[in-house]
Amino acid sequence: MAGAAHCSLQAKRLLLDPKFEGYKLSLEPLACYQLELDAAVAEAKLRDDQYTLDHMRAFGMYNYLHLDSWYQDNVYYVDQFGRVMNLSVTLDTALQKPREVFRLPTDLTAYDDRLCASMHFSSSTWLTLSDGTGRLYLIKSGKRGDGASEKWEIVFNEELGRPFIITHSVSFVKSDMYSVAVLLLRVEKDELDAKGSGFHITLEWITIAEISKEGDHRYEIFKRRVLQGKSVPHYAAIEPSGDGLMIVSYKPFKFMKDEDDKLEENDDAKATNEKKVVDPLYYWQQTEDDVTITVDIPQDITKDDIKVHFSPDNICVTLKDQPPLMEGKLSSSVDHESCAWIIRDNKSLEITLVKKNEGPWWPELIVGDTRGEFIMDAAQRSEIAESLMHLTSEVMNPNPEKEKPPCNAQELEECDAFLEDSASLCRFDGNTLKVTHVINLGSNQYLFSVVVDPREMPCFCLRHDVDALLWQPHSDQPENMWEHIATFNALGYVQASKQDKKFMACAPDYSYAALCECLRRVFIYRQPTPLSTVLYNRREGRQVGQVAKQLVTTLEASDPILGFQATRERLFVLTTKTLFLIKVNSGN
Repeated sequence: MAGAAHCSLQAKRLLLDPKFEGYKLSLEPLACYQLELDAAVAEAKLRDDQYTLDHMRAFGMYNYLHLDSWYQDNVYYVDQFGRVMNLSVTLDTALQKPREVFRLPTDLTAYDDRLCASMHFSSSTWLTLSDGTGRLYLIKSGKRGDGASEKWEIVFNEELGRPFIITHSVSFVKSDMYSVAVLLLRVEKDELDAKGSGFHITLEWITIAEISKEGDHRYEIFKRRVLQGKSVPHYAAIEPSGDGLMIVSYKPFKFMKDEDDKLEENDDAKATNEKKVVDPLYYWQQTEDDVTITVDIPQDITKDDIKVHFSPDNICVTLKDQPPLMEGKLSSSVDHESCAWIIRDNKSLEITLVKKNEGPWWPELIVGDTRGEFIMDAAQRSEIAESLMHLTSEVMNPNPEKEKPPCNAQELEECDAFLEDSASLCRFDGNTLKVTHVINLGSNQYLFSVVVDPREMPCFCLRHDVDALLWQPHSDQPENMWEHIATFNALGYVQASKQDKKFMACAPDYSYAALCECLRRVFIYRQPTPLSTVLYNRREGRQVGQVAKQLVTTLEASDPILGFQATRERLFVLTTKTLFLIKVNSGN
């Protein structure tokens, strides 16, 4: 990632509430409606050869319910007959059954190795669709959610190799050419990975453009680019202009180049390595009392040609009238009057520096000079190994009463445990195929993503301390590329206690956040709202002006939850055979 700008996320203090007192459990009843499905959801269960954590994250935890952010309260799913079913809600008390809007030409039951069908709404009238067998469809839909004007028409479909799922897509106009960019994810076998999981992740970035030939308008693949990494990304989205890509992942991704580029890159790397293989200019050793430097010299150099200048903090060595061979500030002070030098066997110059302060070891000889090589003798190596012995053991915590006991993982709380040490957020340029911006997220655990404005990139929610902060990417604002737009107080801590958590979401107006478990239970966390009655904090003796409520709903279903989406007014929960609607906010 050389050349990339290392950035940081700047939280807005005004959006943080250091005095937040927690959520109060509310028994407020929530209206819950349920619709029985005509056919079960087309669930693609993990096969025996899909056994890694990456398979589980990408496919086992897949959200089968798709929210159309361009139209309020409009959701889609694919059933076992390959039908794309839609539910558009205008009035909760007058719900219609999900209706078929499109039928995949593929017989899903004929494929044993298929993945889950996936889709993404690129614009208000365009979408991308995959049947899970490796075929991509570009569809012109008309105004969705409206039975009169909605008509799904395939304008492009092509077999693209191994099965994939769609993670994101956008549509844009560039050079008077209408284009759709789509991001496809695969988990592929990696024969060269002998020590890891044996798989790698590929993200294929495809641009489909309208091509006009002799009055004939059709859509073709205009550009294909492939990124590869070793972990399923938490977040991957294309910029609205199609010029860049943002990825949040535990392990880094990089673009895979064409064969010609690879050969050229290998030649450059080989030449660079050849340049790097240079013998050290000098060798040095040290004890507690002194430092010894050895420098090879040409045979025609005599004692009169050598000039060595010592000072308390510096050294300068010159041969004849040439520029200084060694010059700079020493790592520590020396007794310059006791320093000396001699020529050994007419081949090398040996310099002895007497340390002013006995004991401390020098990390380097000359500050910032990397041309030398430090040589450690066997006795020194044994001494260092012995000093580190207390950090290792063949048994777990063999002597807990020892002066330097090992770390006890049992002292960590649930909310302190992360599957990954540190994730990073990278922005890739679509033209140079290089990383332009990178943020090390550290312990800012990724929680979920949400579309607040469909014309912008999806927002992502990260844990910051105990809170959950929502960030909106702005690809067209280099000085404010990631904006903190909302905070869900204490949600970062609260969600860590939900061991059976499967999906998280929030309303696009930030009025509430919600999470669901694998079975039945849904938790809703409202933002703090003013109280209509007087409430006092007895501990601090002050009046409380607002309170945040937690609500819990238990679904009347025994099937696992397969999909979960939030809108401003409602939560949509999809199980194998039922679609639930939970009314969270009123329409006023």
